[in-house]
Amino acid sequence: MSNFDYSCTAPELAMLQSLLNGTAGDFFCNKLQAVSDRLSATSRAVDSTYLLFSAFLVFSMQLGFAMLCAGSVRAKNTVNIMLTNVLDAAAGGIFYYLFGFAFAFGRGKHSNGFIGHYFFGLTEVPNQEYQYDYAYFLYQWAFAIAAAGITSGSIAERTQFVAYLIYSSILTGFVYPVVSHWVWSPDGWMSASNASGLLFGSGVYDFAGSGVVHMVGGIAGFWGALIEGPRIGRYDKEGKPNGIRGHSATLVVLGFPSLWFGWYGFNPGSFAKILVPYGAGGGSYVDGQWTAIGRTAVTTTLAGCSAALTTLFGRRLLTGHWNVLDVCNGLLGGFAAITGGCSIVDPWAAILCGFVSAWVLIGFNILAGKMKYDDPLEAAQLHGGCGAWGIIFTALFAKEEYILQAYGLLPNGKSSRPSGLFMGGDGRLLAAHVIQIIVTTGWVTATMAPVFYVLHRFKLLRVSAADEMAGMDVTRHGGGAYVYHDSDDDKHIHPGGFMMKASRNMTEFPHNNNYRNGAEDNDDDTL
Repeated sequence: MSNFDYSCTAPELAMLQSLLNGTAGDFFCNKLQAVSDRLSATSRAVDSTYLLFSAFLVFSMQLGFAMLCAGSVRAKNTVNIMLTNVLDAAAGGIFYYLFGFAFAFGRGKHSNGFIGHYFFGLTEVPNQEYQYDYAYFLYQWAFAIAAAGITSGSIAERTQFVAYLIYSSILTGFVYPVVSHWVWSPDGWMSASNASGLLFGSGVYDFAGSGVVHMVGGIAGFWGALIEGPRIGRYDKEGKPNGIRGHSATLVVLGFPSLWFGWYGFNPGSFAKILVPYGAGGGSYVDGQWTAIGRTAVTTTLAGCSAALTTLFGRRLLTGHWNVLDVCNGLLGGFAAITGGCSIVDPWAAILCGFVSAWVLIGFNILAGKMKYDDPLEAAQLHGGCGAWGIIFTALFAKEEYILQAYGLLPNGKSSRPSGLFMGGDGRLLAAHVIQIIVTTGWVTATMAPVFYVLHRFKLLRVSAADEMAGMDVTRHGGGAYVYHDSDDDKHIHPGGFMMKASRNMTEFPHNNNYRNGAEDNDDDTL
């Protein structure tokens, strides 16, 4: 890096040789060159380590997703949803390696703004010209499988396993990479780093993916759940909703610390480098990317906290209950919203972001009920709705000082960048972000809705009614997640796939809530 360049220039070498003899001048210059090389290598190692650590944090979110999904479904579908989480990562890894990374970040002489087409199968990676290495690929893969994980929650408890494999491969290998190319590749037509023509003179500021990740996953999940239809028993014959509760609030809550922790790789990690001074001469103690990274972690935290508290009191007003699961989803909604502008807004603005995101989520959930739409994890409402709000929020509150830190100068060399509408901007950034929402929605709809529709037409999307009633763990995966060995006599085989000791109350009154075992399913799936 130029900040650590202590090698001798030609004039400096001539000056040394005039003061010393030629051999001494060469000696000192060689020593300075060695120091420069070592500092440059150290800088690259520090940045690479930071990026790898961030990738590991983002990947750890898969554990949080798995716990969240498992707790949010009924016990009879636990194995099914856990397996889909595992395969989102496994299938996504192969397809992102073969195609996804090339479509997203492939750059070369004939690059275009729509889609990349270099580096398939990581050929010519590491690439010094574009500063791509294996750590960068791993980090981007972790993002891709997060988008696929969002979609799997929307269609839980009624989807054939083969459908998961098909849509997940298409989403991570093609649909998501194209959107990420538009916004995050310097060649992308919406990119804030595109030197050939910025959208409305600004490009899009979607730093860690409120639109690229959350909207893509949420919209894809919306179409999957809409085409499949609601779960059996979710709405009665009059169209009134029946609550189908997940079988374990404990698992849901256990998943949230992992998601929260992983988000610190998701948002601050998107800087990709940490050892970047901002000021001349190396910068001061607080004048560097390390401070911007810390600020990004703070805005992420405050948005989530604000959303959680707002949801807590908002749902209390609407339902009369203090609901921990609603609070957890509200927290995630705040994170999804702040993700796009986390690096370029003030902490006070992040609190406002979280407050509004909670009401966006509550509003979309009310709308979903009126539409008779069924999403077991509220994934489309949370990630799609709150992600879209996050894009608008960024266009309103982005601060120019922070924009220059995160994105640098404009490619044309101008010393300023368009800022948020409420921060002195002129509306160009807002126009660009509205375009992002429209185009992202259109692209995902045009690609994923036909995929789900074709699967539906060929009867590859939804399981049979009998399989859905019995639970997919038994009918599709060979057994349930929970097995109880009470005694060898007088056992009752539960339809969900696990064994329970029979009792008078369980046999005569199998649907009496007063005698439910904590791991048993709800009775909301009866016809």
